[in-house]
Parts: sequence; C-alpha cells; structure tokens
Amino acid sequence: MPHPLLTRDAGARHLLLGNEAIVRGALEAGVDVITCYPGTPSSEVPDTFFRLSPEGDFYFEYSVNEKVALEVAGGATLAGALSLCTMKHVGVNVAADPLMTLTYVGAPGGLVLLSADDPGCHSSQNEQDNRIYARLGGLPCLEPSTAQEAKDMARDALLLSREMGAPALLRTTTRVNHLRGPVTFGARPEKEKPAGFQKNPARFVPVPAFSRPMHVRLLETIEKLRAEAEKSPYNRISGKGEIGVAASGIGRAYLADALAELGLAGKVKLLELGFTHPLPEKLCLKFLKGLSTVLVVEELEPVLENDLRVLAQKRGLNVAIRGKDVLPRNGEFSVGLVADALRTVLKLRKPQRKVCAGTADLPQRAPNLCASCPHRATYFAVKKVFGNDAVYSSDIGCYTLGILPPLAAADFLLCMGSSISAGSGAARAAGQTVVGFIGDSTFFHSGITGLVNAVFNRHDILLVIMDNHTTAMTGHQPNPGVDKTILGDNEAKVDIEAVCRGLGVTRIETVNPLHHKKMTAILEKMKAERGVRVIIAREPCPLHARRVYGAKVTRVAAVSDSCDQCGRCLDELACPAFHKTSSKVEINPLLCGGCMLCLQVCTHIKARKLEGK
Repeated sequence: MPHPLLTRDAGARHLLLGNEAIVRGALEAGVDVITCYPGTPSSEVPDTFFRLSPEGDFYFEYSVNEKVALEVAGGATLAGALSLCTMKHVGVNVAADPLMTLTYVGAPGGLVLLSADDPGCHSSQNEQDNRIYARLGGLPCLEPSTAQEAKDMARDALLLSREMGAPALLRTTTRVNHLRGPVTFGARPEKEKPAGFQKNPARFVPVPAFSRPMHVRLLETIEKLRAEAEKSPYNRISGKGEIGVAASGIGRAYLADALAELGLAGKVKLLELGFTHPLPEKLCLKFLKGLSTVLVVEELEPVLENDLRVLAQKRGLNVAIRGKDVLPRNGEFSVGLVADALRTVLKLRKPQRKVCAGTADLPQRAPNLCASCPHRATYFAVKKVFGNDAVYSSDIGCYTLGILPPLAAADFLLCMGSSISAGSGAARAAGQTVVGFIGDSTFFHSGITGLVNAVFNRHDILLVIMDNHTTAMTGHQPNPGVDKTILGDNEAKVDIEAVCRGLGVTRIETVNPLHHKKMTAILEKMKAERGVRVIIAREPCPLHARRVYGAKVTRVAAVSDSCDQCGRCLDELACPAFHKTSSKVEINPLLCGGCMLCLQVCTHIKARKLEGK
C-alpha cells in the first residue's frame, strides 16, 4: 500500500505537519526533481521526500550544500523539469550566487526555492528575513500561515513558476513548518517526461550582451507577476472601519486569534497577504483608502510596512502606518503580543495579564552532547593536550555543543564551513595556535574550499574532522562520506582522507577518538608540528549506529564501590549519563551508550554487562 501522501485521489483529509503539507503540495503540482541541503526548520520536507523516494515518480537528492542544490535544480528546470529546492534561511546566503542569475535566465520547467526562516533563532545563528531576497532578485514570494496553505501554496507556486517561466520563493517560518493542521488533498496528476533542454544561448547564457535584455525581461515579468498577485485568492480585504490591519505570513494566524480575543473580528479593516511579492499595489490602495491608521503585523523586518508607507507617500495618502513602533523587530510573535499592539493602536486599556509562574525546582539543563557521543572524547583529548593555549575555531553541527565548560572547545564561529578559513585567518593574524573543528557533512558542504585555501596559502592550522558517519544535528541525513543510510548501503562513498590528500594535505592521521591513549598521542605529535595538519576522528554517532547499523548496547559503565568521590568524571567529561546523589556518583545504565571513555579516565569505573544482552 503506497504512502498516504502519494495517493492520486482528491478529497482525503489528513492531519499534517506544515513541512509534510509542502511535500503533498509539490506532489500535487507534479514535481519532477527535488534537491536540498537539510537544515531546521526545513528538514522534514527533504526527509519526507527521501522516505517516499523508493515509491515516488520523482528524483530526490541530498546535495552537498545549498548552492549546489539550487544549481542542480536550476539545471533540471532548464531541461523542462518541475523542480523544488529546499533549505533553511541561512542556506539561501550560500545559494545566493546562482539565485540572482536564475531570475535572469528563468525557469522553463518551473522552480520553487523553499526558504525556511527562523524567527527567534530556535536552531540558527541569525534571524535574517529572506523576504528581502525576493525583492533583491525579483522573485514572486508566497507565505503560508496554515498547513492547508502550506500545501496549496507549494502546489500553486510551482505551477505559477512554470506558467511564468520564473523561479519563485516559498517563504515559511518555524511556526508554519512545525505546526500540525488539517489538510484536504487535491488530485495528484499523471506526469509526462520533461521536454528536455532547448538550445537558446541568448536566453540561457548570461554574458553581458545577453544579460542586459534578460534584466529587461525580468522587470517585465515582475509586472506580470504583480498582476497575478492582484487577483490571487491568497490576498484579500475584509472588515470595515477607519483603522486597518495588514498582515502577512504567520502574522495572519496570530492576528485572527488576537481579533477574536478582543471581540474585534469584522470590526476593523483587514488586508491579508499570502502572495506578498510583487506587492499588489491596486489591492493595497483599495485597502488604504479611507483609513486613518494602519497597523502592520509581520515578523522580523518592516518589509510590508515600508512597502505600504512608500505606496501611501507616492499616492499622497494621509494615513499613519505603524508596525515596528509597537511590535518587535526580533523573535517570534504570539497572540498576546499582537493583541497588545492592537490595544495600543486602538487605544484600548491593556488588562493585567496573569502570568503562570514557573516551578521553582525545575532542573536546569544546559546544552550538552549526548551520552557516548564521540565528539566528547575528541574534545576531552584536545583539551588535555592543548588546554587553554590554543584558540578553538568551531563550525555548524552537533559539535558546537562543546562550547560550554568543562569542554569549552568553541571560541568563535561564523557560518557553515568557516572553521578552517576563519581559523586560518586567526592563526595568521596573531601567530596563535589554532585548532579547528568540522563535521563530515560540513566538510563536504563548504569545508573543502577552506582546506584548499589553507594548503595553497601555507596556513598553520590543526584541523580535526569529526566524522560520525551522518549529518546528526539536522536528523541523520546522509552525506557523501557515509557508509549506509536508512535506504541501504552508500555505493558511491567519497573517502574524506583521500579527499584531503588530493587537496594537498600531507599530514593526516585517522583515529577513533574513543581510543583515548592513541588519540592523545596523535594530538601531542601534531602539536609539535606546523602547517596544515588533519586528524580525522572517526566513530559513528551512537544514535545513528543504532538506527542504521543495528548496533546494540551490550555493556555499560558503572561506578565501583572503590570510588573515592573525587568527582573528576563529572568535572571533566560532563557526560549526561552521570549524576551525583547525596553520597556518591552514579551512572544511569539507561543513558549510558557503552562508549567506555570514562573507564579510560578513572580506574574506579568498570564495565558491566547488561543482563539479557
């Protein structure tokens, strides 16, 4: 029986995650090619396609980074394939180079870029608002606020892109990606093979002589898209009065609840925008007409607020436009926040809110690496050898969790793949010893170019590639270096050590970091050397090993009765399997993954066979 998301019939109703709804919408459009680089909050979109791929009539790939993902999708649409490319918001920075030219070249088969923004930095290094990319590149932008809209807009954005021959941006935010709501399915069509690439250099090769007319065509396309936005069912006006509220994206959902809470539903004039770029100016002017004040509800940047202010100024409208003076420019909104902004604008009295007091004795849980994570063993050995004498250049991945004491192995971080190049710069500037850390997936994403640069420019850096055989932080997606995935063996594995040698690195050691004595000895040796040195610390993530390799925990660590309660295991390892009672240190056998690193640190800890294993 096929997966419910693959049904071709219309009318079924399912409770879906926003990201699952996007998958269904793409299937209803007849998507041919899906590419991605995983990243929260977008990850469930490609992960769902990956699981569906053995049964699906589409091509799916995890690309090595977002730029490559968009380029693969871009090539596919030039060959007539309906294509979807997914990433989190910061990934669009990596993909910006092809994106800015794809809008010139166009998308004959249709191409949607899903940008999942993260207001509140739930799992990201910044809160950038990627609606600005739509304005920079000249892309139509659609912003869902419910699971149903996530499905419908994914479908309609793909079909619009194909119809207009222009790439489109589907911009979501964390709350939309991870909400769960009812979704009514449309039909899923039978597909035809993509038409194939039609040679036309004047259209598809952006050398200067061709780029200039391409830009003119893009500007003409934007006006055609504006006409589509004017009549889009995702943009609508309702209500009445002299006070108006304009909202986009998830702001529309918060606004609906806030109006209901205040008893104002239907009593103020509303402009709801789901197809937000190009701005439907005629619809906006119709909304602004006769209003004295407008409140704009949008998370992050004042994009719509500024658009409306410019439009009002151009048309000489005497209307006060408010937004970021009563709503924050950072973080996620809430119904209460929007309700308070409405009260301010409408000059209503704000009630005293009853705040639920937190329980005083809730345990404090600092971010920490999992029990038995091999990264802990790597950091423990590095700190033992280098202590505070080295600067630690970190990167994006689970290993960033090594930032807190006692490991304290992250001194600075810029972006994906930056640990090698930024670490090289720090070492060159001040002559300090720099140890860089990077994961296997991040190495393939954008670490390789930094390593090429370090070799070519003769930088002095010790790089530790923490190869745990998966992309652990975003949900265990495969990368080119993995042995196995949930769908089977990786028959095209790319060997990290061979890549490093091919890039010109001559000093390389590969070691299991759980072998503490050997790991420490290699670090001691490389500490005395100079130039680009690479240690590949290779051991599977224990969660991945259980799920994909079928590994089982047969023995765990236990504190013996001879323990002198010195507390070194707690102070230096910070393994979450350890805890301290009033009288002694203990190890939770349910949390212990059996890595046995602690046995190599303390002679009072012994291995214990699990019963029945």
